[in-house]
Amino acid sequence: MSGTPVGAVPGRGSLTWRYGADWRAVLTSRAVLMLQVSHPVVGAGVADHSGFLADRWGRLIRTVRSANAFLGFHGEERGRQEAARLRELHKDIKGVDSRGRRYHALNHEAYLWVHATLYHGMVQTQRLFARPLTPSEELRLFGEWRDLALALGIPDHHVPGDPEAFAAYFDRMVAERLEFNDTVKLIIELDRRPLPPPPGWRLPSAAWPAIAAPLAVLMRRSSQAALPPVLRERFELPWSPSRALGFQAFTGVMRVLDLGLPSRLRIAPTAAKAMDSAP
Repeated sequence: MSGTPVGAVPGRGSLTWRYGADWRAVLTSRAVLMLQVSHPVVGAGVADHSGFLADRWGRLIRTVRSANAFLGFHGEERGRQEAARLRELHKDIKGVDSRGRRYHALNHEAYLWVHATLYHGMVQTQRLFARPLTPSEELRLFGEWRDLALALGIPDHHVPGDPEAFAAYFDRMVAERLEFNDTVKLIIELDRRPLPPPPGWRLPSAAWPAIAAPLAVLMRRSSQAALPPVLRERFELPWSPSRALGFQAFTGVMRVLDLGLPSRLRIAPTAAKAMDSAP
């Protein structure tokens, strides 16, 4: 790249590495995905150009690898290369959605929104399952997120300037821009079906449903709980006081367990491996 690099890619010691690699983010990942695809531009792009339906595990693995790269686990240069690759990849993702609206994946609002859900997910995962970030931690994590937004090519004037501005921006997007589109409906339907066995599954095929079915229920309930209440209603997702109490009990247990959990056991294996080899 020529000139002075814009923004910054996270590195060792960053809060992005600590919280972005937390395996408990899996429990809120479906909510993050629904937040993303409920943006009309993102939803249309995924519907028309994504192969996730035909290759769910492949798409998941590629997404994790891409995240490890642009989050800096393979070094700053590799992170910037991945950021550039993502922008190039999205240049040709454009078309007309089912309502006749033109869309382009590099629309600044849509591109920022996908990145915004990353920050929201990191903060919310800690609030629900561990220890909420202190104001100083949140400010530091936000600064890292903002620097990464610039490195991803999002113009500075589109990016909220501080956590308070981000909160107002997030609430406005939820209230005014997110919609119950066909891609959200597809994600909800897929959540009712467990993933197929992962590549390289060595146990008998009959053993997979016994593992996948309860995990699917947990993911579905966690995702519903992690969504803003207004979106649960908009997406016609069932929720009740009894489900809320059950989820509160679950998160209470998770927070207690977190008190004695070694730092290493908070990190997803793929991210831990990337961290170990990071320069």
